[in-house]
Amino acid sequence: MIELSVMLRELRAELSKSMAEAADKELRFELGPIEVEVSVAITKEAGVGGKVRFWVVDADAQGKVSDATTQRIKLQLDPKVAATGRRPEVSGKEVPGER
Repeated sequence: MIELSVMLRELRAELSKSMAEAADKELRFELGPIEVEVSVAITKEAGVGGKVRFWVVDADAQGKVSDATTQRIKLQLDPKVAATGRRPEVSGKEVPGER
C-alpha cells in the first residue's frame, strides 16, 4: 500500500514530465479533467491528535487489509498550470524516428 498523497504526487510528476516533453512538439493535447478511482484503506492513529490516513490498496492486497476500513473513492482532478491558470498541454507517445 502507498499513501494517497504519494500516489497523487507521482501522478503530478508524470503529468509534469509529459508537459515538458510536449514543449517542443507541434501536436499537443490539452489535458482535461482526470478521474481517478482507487480503493483506499482508512486508518486512524490512536491518541490525542491522532491522524486519519488514506492508503491506496493494491488489487493483490485487497483481501489482506484487516486492520483498516476499505472504501472505493473517485477523485475528479482538474489540472491547471500554476503560472497561467490554464489547462496543461501534454504530448502523446513519441512517434518512432521523431526527434
